[in-house]
Amino acid sequence: MDWVILTIAGLLECFWATFMKLSDGFTKPGYTILTVIGMIASMALLAHATKTLPLGTAYAIWTGIGAVGSVVVGILLFKEPATAARILFASLIVVGLVGLKLTAGE
Repeated sequence: MDWVILTIAGLLECFWATFMKLSDGFTKPGYTILTVIGMIASMALLAHATKTLPLGTAYAIWTGIGAVGSVVVGILLFKEPATAARILFASLIVVGLVGLKLTAGE
């Protein structure tokens, strides 16, 4: 169950990063509030997951999900370039995340 909680925490990291972009430097109150709520929820779930999961693994997976998710959101919503290199390097992050999960030793 803690792996599911960690995954949700990572997705919430992507959520708050997206709304931070939409907040336009925290000048749009609605998006700013969603950013802060997402940050708090994401960190609270990460804290819960680290009660049983290894800290280094949990933190790396949390940030990795947020990073790769933000790349995908950037490409799909903000029309950022989807170059072969960007996709390759995001894929390498995913490979690293899978490797960390498989070797967590819990």
